[in-house]
Amino acid sequence: METSTAPIDVLIVGGGPIGLACGIAAKAAGLTYLIVERGCLVNSLYRYPQNMTFFSTSERLEIGGIPFVSTNPKPKRAEALEYYRRIQQQFELRIHLFEEVTMVEKEMDVFTVSTSRSTYTARHVIIATGFYDIPCLLDIAGEELPKVSHYYNDPHYYAGQKVVVVGASNSSVDAALETYRKGADVTLVVRGEQIGPRVKYWVRPDIENRIANGEIRALFNSKLTAIRPTEVDVITPGGPLTIENDFVLALTGYQPDFTFLQKIGIRLAADESKVPFHNPETMETNIPGLFLAGVVCGGMNTHLWFIENSRVHAQQIVNRILHRDVSKQAEF
Repeated sequence: METSTAPIDVLIVGGGPIGLACGIAAKAAGLTYLIVERGCLVNSLYRYPQNMTFFSTSERLEIGGIPFVSTNPKPKRAEALEYYRRIQQQFELRIHLFEEVTMVEKEMDVFTVSTSRSTYTARHVIIATGFYDIPCLLDIAGEELPKVSHYYNDPHYYAGQKVVVVGASNSSVDAALETYRKGADVTLVVRGEQIGPRVKYWVRPDIENRIANGEIRALFNSKLTAIRPTEVDVITPGGPLTIENDFVLALTGYQPDFTFLQKIGIRLAADESKVPFHNPETMETNIPGLFLAGVVCGGMNTHLWFIENSRVHAQQIVNRILHRDVSKQAEF
């Protein structure tokens, strides 16, 4: 294992848009830095469905002061991947891809960061890991079957198949509509009494009309209870129901890696939100010099932070780092 001995100023865990924004801010401030990403560049965005359209307009996704020009009123996944790839190239950001951070430990004023490939030392660490890597499980029999997926990519795969989509969020609704249009027999299983309130306003009429016309079957106030190779069980207001089934898309949301956060010493809220402790003005955690940035700051409140309102975290953190350095110099 290769080990770097000279501490860098900032090590950034996560190569998504906010991790890149942190790298840009650190570089602009003259700080030495490294971004470490467990997957590909902007890995979370890469795992979005191929046809996904952002809720935000392109200018709200910009980082580094570089315009994001889109051919659509709201950009699509492919455009975002291209934009952030060009951002990384333009700023010549130092980033290691396909390298997973496994541990962060602090001794005195220096962090030791262990990864799947190396060990680094840094004076400050920023965790910008998002929440898309760990799905919220149903915890029911059969969830481990290969027909079950917690991610959705391309609707063509489900052409002519009997598909159950679990959830009523944007990802669930998009999957239901797109697979239906590729010829799938779609049943939408929703715990609540209606489609989720955060579903994109231009999509809501479409799904509601498909349901009203009987083109997509919707079971509201219902819960999937078991999955078998050729069928599933659902509890509905009218009683238990067994449905013939080929595939299950359990799009029930995602969560940060709380185990990792706790392992490196970050305190979590005791309630269901599990919000990691941090100062909202500086983004510093209960461990001095260890910061959070982006959607990871919201814990289970995954609809609290987005690219457009968390990109400012990068400058907040760098300002805090610079202030700490000035304060230390003043002590001597």
